[in-house]
Amino acid sequence: MSAMAASDEHQPVSRVFTSQGLDLHYLDWGNDGAPLLLLLHGSRDHARSWDWTARALRHQWHVIAPDLRGHGDSDWSGDGAYLTVFHALDIAVLIETLGQRQLCIVGHSFGGGVAIRYAAIFPERVRKLVLVDGLGPSPQVQANWDRQGPVQRTREWIDNRLAVGARAQRRFATLEEAVARMAEANRHLSEEQARHLAVHGVRRHADGFGWKYDPRVFIFAPDDFALDSTAFWRAIAAPVLLCHGTESWSTNAEEDGRAAHFRDRRTVVFENAGHWIHHDRCDAFIAALRDFL
Repeated sequence: MSAMAASDEHQPVSRVFTSQGLDLHYLDWGNDGAPLLLLLHGSRDHARSWDWTARALRHQWHVIAPDLRGHGDSDWSGDGAYLTVFHALDIAVLIETLGQRQLCIVGHSFGGGVAIRYAAIFPERVRKLVLVDGLGPSPQVQANWDRQGPVQRTREWIDNRLAVGARAQRRFATLEEAVARMAEANRHLSEEQARHLAVHGVRRHADGFGWKYDPRVFIFAPDDFALDSTAFWRAIAAPVLLCHGTESWSTNAEEDGRAAHFRDRRTVVFENAGHWIHHDRCDAFIAALRDFL
């Protein structure tokens, strides 16, 4: 039976931990005593985007899926502190809270960047790492930023932050509008997937439905990419699985040279998949996880 059609209706337990004064939410899929598997979502996403993956793996793993700060049911950062290093610190606190010393991590997109930081800083704790389009900006994008220089990029960041603060947050009159917007963002989604992601991704307000994430999470500060990414990639001791979708806006790390910086890596390319491989090719993705983990 496919993961999407699975009849398992098991629901995770919602829990909260505190990091740097923020109450951060995570989903605990049970199976205490099994090896820990941490699932990290991408920017503007939420922990429930991993539900299909978690249900498929929960019998073999103790699956934990947090809402990153500023996302889902976690607190927003009052001062908009969303640098990758702050997220990595939150994950370190979560793992300490869980009382675990070793684990495997799966990170999608920005969540992959957070996973990379943690795995590089604590190589003795991460047994295996899966990165789903999670290496950050391509060499071409990084080169464009370098040509802009830090002064111009910082100016743009400040302008964007000011604009977000002055702009009213987007509202949908109905939940159906949010579902339609979710489907529009990823044509690979089934109606069931789009509805699930929207239902868990919005909060009802007096003037309609709005996304749960802080709009500032997607305005990346220049400092977030000032550090040498390759130094973190090279510091990772765990075997790494790189997942790439042929229809993703991201480039293939094997072809652009980034993959070569990992000591021990394997790459799987998914046909007919975009940036959200775990949604677009769910069954194939889970099969790849089981084979690797």
